Parts: sequence; C-alpha cells; structure tokens
Amino acid sequence: MQRRNFLKTVGLGAAGVAAAPFVTTASARAQETYTWDMVTSWPKNFPALGTGANDFARRVEQLSNGRMQIRVHGAGELVPALEVFDAVAAGTAEMGHSASYYWRGKVAASQFFTAVPFGMTTTEMNAWLYHGGGQELWDEIYGKHNLKPFPVGNTGAQMAGWFKKEINSLADMQGLKLRLPGLAGEAMNAIGVSTVNMAGSEIFTSLQTGVLDAADWVGPYNDMAFGLHQVADYYYTSVWNEPTAVLEGTVNLDAWNALPEDLQDVIREAARASNMAMNSEFAYRNAQALETLVDEHGVQLRTFPDDVMEALYASSQEVIQNQIDNDEESRQVYESYSAFQKVLRPFTDVGEYAYLKSRDSVGA
Repeated sequence: MQRRNFLKTVGLGAAGVAAAPFVTTASARAQETYTWDMVTSWPKNFPALGTGANDFARRVEQLSNGRMQIRVHGAGELVPALEVFDAVAAGTAEMGHSASYYWRGKVAASQFFTAVPFGMTTTEMNAWLYHGGGQELWDEIYGKHNLKPFPVGNTGAQMAGWFKKEINSLADMQGLKLRLPGLAGEAMNAIGVSTVNMAGSEIFTSLQTGVLDAADWVGPYNDMAFGLHQVADYYYTSVWNEPTAVLEGTVNLDAWNALPEDLQDVIREAARASNMAMNSEFAYRNAQALETLVDEHGVQLRTFPDDVMEALYASSQEVIQNQIDNDEESRQVYESYSAFQKVLRPFTDVGEYAYLKSRDSVGA
C-alpha cells in the first residue's frame, strides 16, 4: 500500500511538471514589452514629417500586437532639432527621426543617404537602398557611431526654394544668404551664395527679419504649412538640389541588439511601409498645396536661368569629387551610389522619362 501511494504521488508530481509550460530564456524574452522614446527634427505633429514619425510608431505597435510602443517627441521636447544623431547614439533616446545630411559635420558620408544634387530619383534611391547595397553601407558607417539606420519616409523631389528677389542671372545669386543643407548647400557656396543649416521652424522668422534672403525647405505642402509664401515672393521649382529626400530613422545600436528578432523584423517592416506611405502622401498633398499657393495666394513660380543651372551642375560635381577625394567613407558610398545609378539609368530613360516626355508632347 505504501509503495502504491508513493508511486501515485510521484506520478502526479511528474504529470504536474509535464503540464507546466516549459519557459526558456528565449520565450520569456519574446513576452517582454518595450517602450521607446523617439526624438525628431520636426515640430510635433508637423504635416507629413512629424505625422510620418507618428505613423511609424503606430505601425510598430500594431505589428507587435502592443508589445512595443514608441513615444514620439517633437523637436525641442527632449533634444533640439539638430541634435537627434548625438542623442540616439548616446542612448538619451532609443530612436530618432531626421535627415542624414544634417550630420555632415560628424559623418561626411551621411549626406549621400538623403539626397545628391542631380542624382537619383526616389524610385532609384529606394532601389539602391533595398537592392543595391546602400543599406549595408549605411549600416556599416552608422554602426561606428552606435546607430542602426533605416529609410523611414521620403518627401520626393524638393523645390529649389523661396527667394525674396527674382533671379535673372548668375550674378543675382552672388552674396545671397540661403538656408540649404547637405551637398547642395556646398554647391551653392561654390557659386557665391552663403548657405546655412538651420531647423525648419526657424526659417520663417529668418526670412522675415532679413537673416535669410532665400530658403529651401521641402515642397508646397510643408512650405505652405510654415507660411513661407508670406515672407518671400518667388518660388523656384527647379529641382536640382534634392531629386529625392530620404528621411532616416535611427536606432541606438545597443537598444537594437537587445530586441528579440521578431521585434527587429517589426521595425524593419514598419519602416519600409512608412517609407512608401509618406512618399505617396507627399505626391498628393504637394499637388493640392501648389494649386492653393498659386490660385489663392498668388505665388509666382519661377525656374532658374540656364547659367545658374549650369553653374550648379558644375559646382555639384566639384563638391562631390572633393569630398570623395578627402573622405574614404564618402568614396566607398559614392562609388556604390554612382555605379548603381549607371545600372538603372538606361531603363529610367526609356521607361519613366520617355513616358513623361511623350505625355507632355501630346498634351495629356
């Protein structure tokens, strides 16, 4: 009897152990929840840029079934607009949303991951990042600064900017004070313009008070949101400076490595979806805003004269060449960028470009 009772007790104990869930370190980690802070270079809820960051955070929460939440902070709430890179690298926030060409003083090669004057279009840029090795180079360079980057949005082609006086020749550009970041800003400097990099929220006041004579921001949708048509009369549509403009999401590398693989995949897919969604929104909103600017506000659209465009093309090539001659990371990135552009160019020319010319020629 005692033997039977002993065996019965052991059996019940074994069954109890078998019925309990087998918890491993990996499965426990997969049940953890994460709350991150994202600092941005945009005013809180600013159209497309700020709301694009919100959209990314929403996608992450949805795709993770609530296991991951990202609190989005506008420029100046936790860190200034142009200190996002340093804040995320240091772990002050786990994530940032900005534009890589703001960091040219820290990482010269970063500029190539936003826009290259007279460079690739948005479609071509996405192809390079997703399929041509661009993402891998970006990872390698930013990894040295404790960051993991992603494309998280794109404005599409950007306008040449707002000018307080009309530009009729290259001579009219001399001595102008212009807000323009990145490689394009350096190219403008080379033709006699004086450029500065400042947060978007400072542009209106700087134009109004005469600190600036001209400024680029984004395009009709965002430019109208800042009221730039109220402080400058001429809107130059000559796209040369940013034929595309990638917005970057940066993740602190320590925080990234601490995530389980499924949540890393969530961030990747949310970033990809948000990248496409923002570009689509800009295409629609810019069209609406341009009509409003012209029809309701009387904005005067202009294009740069030929001598200005020719000078800008020449100075852009010189600036790029100088940078790749003096910075090894820039050389590696631009070699990949330009080689991939040469692969895509023939099809772009006989495909989308040829179609647009055909559409224009028949008046469609």
